[in-house]
Amino acid sequence: MPILIGNAPCSWGVEFAKDPRNPTWQSVLKDCAAAGYKGIELGPIGFMPEDPDELAEALAAHDLTLTGGVVFRPFHDPDAWAEVMDAAMRTCKSLVSHRARHLVLIDSISPRRAPTAGRAAEAEQMDAAEWAAFRNRIVTVAKMGTEVYGLTVSIHAHAAGFIDFEPELERLLDEVDESILKICFDTGHHSYAGYDPVAFMRRHIGRISYMHFKDIDPEVKARAIANRTGFYEACGQGIFCNLGQGDVDFPAVRQVLLEAGFDGWCTVEQDCDPTLDVRPVEDARANREYLESIGFN
Repeated sequence: MPILIGNAPCSWGVEFAKDPRNPTWQSVLKDCAAAGYKGIELGPIGFMPEDPDELAEALAAHDLTLTGGVVFRPFHDPDAWAEVMDAAMRTCKSLVSHRARHLVLIDSISPRRAPTAGRAAEAEQMDAAEWAAFRNRIVTVAKMGTEVYGLTVSIHAHAAGFIDFEPELERLLDEVDESILKICFDTGHHSYAGYDPVAFMRRHIGRISYMHFKDIDPEVKARAIANRTGFYEACGQGIFCNLGQGDVDFPAVRQVLLEAGFDGWCTVEQDCDPTLDVRPVEDARANREYLESIGFN
Protein backbone atom coordinates (compact mmCIF):
# COMPACT_ATOMS: atom_id res chain seq x y z
CA MET A 1 0.00 0.00 0.00
CA PRO A 2 1.42 3.46 -0.84
CA ILE A 3 1.30 6.46 1.48
CA LEU A 4 -2.31 7.67 1.48
CA ILE A 5 -3.56 11.06 2.67
CA GLY A 6 -6.76 11.45 4.70
CA ASN A 7 -8.33 14.14 6.85
CA ALA A 8 -10.16 14.32 10.18
CA PRO A 9 -13.22 16.04 11.69
CA CYS A 10 -10.98 18.24 13.88
CA SER A 11 -10.10 20.13 10.68
CA TRP A 12 -13.75 21.25 10.77
CA GLY A 13 -13.48 22.22 14.44
CA VAL A 14 -14.93 18.98 15.82
CA GLU A 15 -13.16 18.18 19.10
CA PHE A 16 -16.07 16.98 21.24
CA ALA A 17 -19.06 15.01 20.02
CA LYS A 18 -21.81 17.09 21.62
CA ASP A 19 -20.36 20.57 21.06
CA PRO A 20 -23.26 22.67 19.70
CA ARG A 21 -20.78 24.56 17.49
CA ASN A 22 -20.02 21.44 15.47
CA PRO A 23 -20.99 21.22 11.84
CA THR A 24 -23.09 18.16 10.98
CA TRP A 25 -21.28 14.90 10.39
CA GLN A 26 -22.91 14.69 6.98
CA SER A 27 -21.43 18.03 5.95
CA VAL A 28 -17.98 17.00 7.17
CA LEU A 29 -18.05 13.87 5.00
CA LYS A 30 -19.30 15.87 2.03
CA ASP A 31 -16.65 18.57 2.47
CA CYS A 32 -13.83 16.06 2.98
CA ALA A 33 -14.67 14.34 -0.27
CA ALA A 34 -15.11 17.66 -2.08
CA ALA A 35 -11.60 18.66 -0.97
CA GLY A 36 -10.23 15.57 -2.71
CA TYR A 37 -9.60 13.15 0.15
CA LYS A 38 -10.38 9.44 0.10
CA GLY A 39 -10.06 8.79 3.84
CA ILE A 40 -11.36 10.30 7.07
CA GLU A 41 -11.05 9.60 10.79
CA LEU A 42 -14.02 8.84 12.99
CA GLY A 43 -13.70 11.93 15.14
CA PRO A 44 -14.86 11.86 18.78
CA ILE A 45 -17.10 8.88 19.39
CA GLY A 46 -20.73 9.94 19.12
CA PHE A 47 -20.12 12.57 16.45
CA MET A 48 -20.60 10.17 13.56
CA PRO A 49 -23.31 7.49 13.74
CA GLU A 50 -22.48 4.40 15.77
CA ASP A 51 -24.95 2.43 13.68
CA PRO A 52 -22.58 0.63 11.28
CA ASP A 53 -25.04 0.50 8.39
CA GLU A 54 -25.87 4.20 8.55
CA LEU A 55 -22.23 5.29 8.57
CA ALA A 56 -21.16 2.71 5.97
CA GLU A 57 -23.80 3.98 3.57
CA ALA A 58 -22.67 7.59 4.03
CA LEU A 59 -18.98 6.74 3.64
CA ALA A 60 -19.69 4.82 0.45
CA ALA A 61 -21.78 7.66 -0.95
CA HIS A 62 -18.73 9.93 -0.70
CA ASP A 63 -16.16 7.27 -1.67
CA LEU A 64 -14.46 7.63 1.72
CA THR A 65 -12.59 5.04 3.79
CA LEU A 66 -12.67 5.22 7.57
CA THR A 67 -8.99 5.28 8.55
CA GLY A 68 -8.99 5.29 12.35
CA GLY A 69 -10.29 6.86 15.51
CA VAL A 70 -9.01 8.79 18.48
CA VAL A 71 -9.71 8.37 22.20
CA PHE A 72 -9.04 11.91 23.41
CA ARG A 73 -9.89 11.51 27.07
CA PRO A 74 -8.40 12.30 30.52
CA PHE A 75 -6.20 9.25 31.05
CA HIS A 76 -4.50 11.36 33.74
CA ASP A 77 -7.67 11.48 35.89
CA PRO A 78 -8.47 8.29 37.84
CA ASP A 79 -11.98 9.58 38.53
CA ALA A 80 -12.68 9.67 34.79
CA TRP A 81 -11.73 6.04 34.16
CA ALA A 82 -15.27 4.88 33.42
CA GLU A 83 -15.61 7.66 30.83
CA VAL A 84 -12.28 6.71 29.24
CA MET A 85 -13.17 3.03 29.00
CA ASP A 86 -16.64 3.72 27.62
CA ALA A 87 -15.20 5.92 24.87
CA ALA A 88 -12.45 3.41 24.13
CA MET A 89 -14.78 0.42 23.79
CA ARG A 90 -17.26 2.29 21.63
CA THR A 91 -14.47 3.60 19.41
CA CYS A 92 -13.00 0.11 19.02
CA LYS A 93 -16.36 -1.33 18.02
CA SER A 94 -16.93 1.40 15.45
CA LEU A 95 -13.48 0.98 13.94
CA VAL A 96 -13.79 -2.78 13.64
CA SER A 97 -17.22 -2.53 12.03
CA HIS A 98 -15.71 -0.43 9.22
CA ARG A 99 -12.41 -2.34 8.97
CA ALA A 100 -10.44 0.68 10.11
CA ARG A 101 -7.02 -0.11 11.50
CA HIS A 102 -5.82 2.67 13.81
CA LEU A 103 -6.82 3.36 17.41
CA VAL A 104 -5.06 6.48 18.70
CA LEU A 105 -4.82 7.25 22.42
CA ILE A 106 -4.40 10.85 23.58
CA ASP A 107 -4.30 12.14 27.13
CA SER A 108 -6.57 15.15 26.97
CA ILE A 109 -5.84 18.61 28.31
CA SER A 110 -5.29 18.87 32.05
CA PRO A 111 -5.80 22.12 33.99
CA ARG A 112 -2.49 21.32 35.66
CA ARG A 113 -0.71 21.34 32.30
CA ALA A 114 -2.62 23.92 30.27
CA PRO A 115 -0.57 26.95 31.43
CA THR A 116 2.72 25.29 30.48
CA ALA A 117 1.97 23.96 27.00
CA GLY A 118 5.19 24.48 25.07
CA ARG A 119 7.16 25.11 28.30
CA ALA A 120 8.80 21.81 29.17
CA ALA A 121 11.03 23.19 31.92
CA GLU A 122 8.05 24.62 33.83
CA ALA A 123 5.56 21.78 33.41
CA GLU A 124 4.28 19.98 36.50
CA GLN A 125 5.29 16.32 36.65
CA MET A 126 3.44 13.36 38.11
CA ASP A 127 5.00 11.60 41.08
CA ALA A 128 6.07 7.98 40.70
CA ALA A 129 2.79 6.45 41.90
CA GLU A 130 0.62 8.75 39.80
CA TRP A 131 2.72 8.09 36.71
CA ALA A 132 2.54 4.30 37.21
CA ALA A 133 -1.26 4.39 37.49
CA PHE A 134 -1.50 6.70 34.46
CA ARG A 135 0.73 4.43 32.40
CA ASN A 136 -1.26 1.37 33.45
CA ARG A 137 -4.52 2.94 32.30
CA ILE A 138 -2.97 3.53 28.89
CA VAL A 139 -1.70 -0.07 28.85
CA THR A 140 -5.16 -1.41 29.70
CA VAL A 141 -6.75 0.34 26.73
CA ALA A 142 -3.84 -0.53 24.45
CA LYS A 143 -4.14 -4.22 25.32
CA MET A 144 -7.88 -4.14 24.77
CA GLY A 145 -7.52 -2.49 21.38
CA THR A 146 -4.75 -4.83 20.27
CA GLU A 147 -5.73 -8.15 21.79
CA VAL A 148 -9.53 -7.97 21.84
CA TYR A 149 -10.26 -5.92 18.73
CA GLY A 150 -7.18 -6.59 16.59
CA LEU A 151 -6.39 -2.89 16.06
CA THR A 152 -3.04 -1.13 15.79
CA VAL A 153 -2.90 1.06 18.88
CA SER A 154 -0.68 4.12 19.13
CA ILE A 155 0.06 6.91 21.57
CA HIS A 156 -0.17 10.54 20.45
CA ALA A 157 1.57 13.35 22.33
CA HIS A 158 -0.69 16.39 22.76
CA ALA A 159 -0.11 19.90 24.03
CA ALA A 160 -1.29 20.46 27.62
CA GLY A 161 -1.71 16.77 28.47
CA PHE A 162 0.67 14.61 30.50
CA ILE A 163 2.14 13.08 27.34
CA ASP A 164 3.22 16.35 25.79
CA PHE A 165 6.98 16.70 25.78
CA GLU A 166 9.47 14.39 24.11
CA PRO A 167 10.96 12.93 27.33
CA GLU A 168 7.48 11.95 28.56
CA LEU A 169 6.64 10.27 25.28
CA GLU A 170 9.95 8.40 25.23
CA ARG A 171 9.54 7.35 28.86
CA LEU A 172 6.17 5.81 28.06
CA LEU A 173 7.58 4.07 25.00
CA ASP A 174 10.40 2.62 27.11
CA GLU A 175 7.93 1.27 29.70
CA VAL A 176 5.26 -0.20 27.39
CA ASP A 177 5.87 -3.08 25.02
CA GLU A 178 5.92 -2.13 21.36
CA SER A 179 3.67 -5.07 20.53
CA ILE A 180 0.70 -3.30 22.12
CA LEU A 181 1.60 0.38 21.75
CA LYS A 182 3.07 2.17 18.76
CA ILE A 183 3.28 5.87 17.90
CA CYS A 184 0.82 8.12 16.13
CA PHE A 185 3.25 10.91 15.38
CA ASP A 186 1.83 14.42 15.16
CA THR A 187 4.28 16.81 13.53
CA GLY A 188 2.54 19.93 14.82
CA HIS A 189 2.20 18.94 18.46
CA HIS A 190 5.86 17.92 18.52
CA SER A 191 6.82 21.37 17.26
CA TYR A 192 4.39 23.03 19.69
CA ALA A 193 6.18 21.22 22.52
CA GLY A 194 9.50 22.70 21.41
CA TYR A 195 11.15 19.72 19.72
CA ASP A 196 12.29 18.79 16.22
CA PRO A 197 9.70 16.51 14.55
CA VAL A 198 12.07 15.22 11.87
CA ALA A 199 14.79 14.31 14.37
CA PHE A 200 12.26 12.36 16.46
CA MET A 201 10.98 10.55 13.38
CA ARG A 202 14.48 9.49 12.42
CA ARG A 203 15.05 7.98 15.85
CA HIS A 204 11.67 6.25 16.17
CA ILE A 205 10.42 5.59 12.64
CA GLY A 206 10.33 1.84 13.27
CA ARG A 207 7.63 2.35 15.91
CA ILE A 208 5.57 4.96 14.06
CA SER A 209 2.45 3.25 12.70
CA TYR A 210 0.37 6.30 11.81
CA MET A 211 0.94 10.00 11.12
CA HIS A 212 -0.93 13.21 11.82
CA PHE A 213 0.20 16.02 9.52
CA LYS A 214 -0.09 19.37 11.25
CA ASP A 215 1.91 22.59 10.82
CA ILE A 216 2.66 25.35 13.31
CA ASP A 217 2.81 29.09 12.75
CA PRO A 218 6.03 30.02 14.60
CA GLU A 219 4.91 33.57 15.38
CA VAL A 220 1.60 32.46 16.88
CA LYS A 221 3.41 29.72 18.80
CA ALA A 222 5.89 32.20 20.26
CA ARG A 223 3.07 34.50 21.40
CA ALA A 224 1.03 31.63 22.82
CA ILE A 225 3.96 30.37 24.87
CA ALA A 226 4.92 33.85 26.05
CA ASN A 227 1.33 34.66 27.05
CA ARG A 228 0.50 31.17 28.41
CA THR A 229 -2.40 31.01 25.98
CA GLY A 230 -4.73 28.03 26.38
CA PHE A 231 -4.68 25.35 23.70
CA TYR A 232 -8.11 26.06 22.23
CA GLU A 233 -7.52 29.80 22.34
CA ALA A 234 -4.28 29.23 20.43
CA CYS A 235 -6.22 27.21 17.86
CA GLY A 236 -8.54 30.19 17.45
CA GLN A 237 -5.50 32.42 16.92
CA GLY A 238 -4.34 30.20 14.06
CA ILE A 239 -1.46 28.34 15.65
CA PHE A 240 -2.17 25.42 13.29
CA CYS A 241 -1.62 27.01 9.91
CA ASN A 242 -1.93 25.48 6.46
CA LEU A 243 0.68 22.85 5.69
CA GLY A 244 3.86 24.30 4.25
CA GLN A 245 3.32 27.71 5.84
CA GLY A 246 4.77 26.90 9.27
CA ASP A 247 7.92 25.54 10.85
CA VAL A 248 7.50 21.82 10.06
CA ASP A 249 9.81 20.59 7.29
CA PHE A 250 7.36 18.42 5.35
CA PRO A 251 9.74 17.52 2.51
CA ALA A 252 12.05 16.08 5.17
CA VAL A 253 9.08 14.30 6.83
CA ARG A 254 8.26 12.73 3.47
CA GLN A 255 11.85 11.65 2.96
CA VAL A 256 11.99 9.88 6.34
CA LEU A 257 8.75 8.05 5.56
CA LEU A 258 9.95 7.00 2.10
CA GLU A 259 13.33 5.80 3.34
CA ALA A 260 11.59 3.67 5.97
CA GLY A 261 9.15 2.17 3.47
CA PHE A 262 6.20 3.58 5.41
CA ASP A 263 2.84 2.75 3.88
CA GLY A 264 -0.76 3.37 4.78
CA TRP A 265 -2.62 6.46 5.93
CA CYS A 266 -1.32 9.85 7.01
CA THR A 267 -4.04 12.18 8.27
CA VAL A 268 -4.13 15.95 7.85
CA GLU A 269 -5.31 17.75 10.97
CA GLN A 270 -5.75 21.49 11.18
CA ASP A 271 -7.57 22.10 14.45
CA CYS A 272 -9.73 25.21 14.30
CA ASP A 273 -12.53 27.03 16.11
CA PRO A 274 -15.69 26.52 14.01
CA THR A 275 -17.27 29.73 15.30
CA LEU A 276 -14.52 31.91 13.83
CA ASP A 277 -13.93 33.00 10.25
CA VAL A 278 -12.39 29.71 9.10
CA ARG A 279 -12.61 28.00 5.72
CA PRO A 280 -12.18 24.30 6.40
CA VAL A 281 -12.98 23.10 2.89
CA GLU A 282 -10.58 25.58 1.30
CA ASP A 283 -7.89 24.82 3.88
CA ALA A 284 -8.35 21.08 3.43
CA ARG A 285 -8.02 21.42 -0.33
CA ALA A 286 -4.96 23.67 0.00
CA ASN A 287 -3.32 21.19 2.36
CA ARG A 288 -3.91 18.31 -0.03
CA GLU A 289 -2.55 20.34 -2.94
CA TYR A 290 0.54 21.29 -0.95
CA LEU A 291 1.26 17.66 -0.10
CA GLU A 292 0.85 16.71 -3.75
CA SER A 293 3.27 19.49 -4.72
CA ILE A 294 6.05 17.94 -2.60
CA GLY A 295 5.49 14.41 -3.88
CA PHE A 296 2.70 12.85 -1.82
CA ASN A 297 0.02 11.27 -4.00
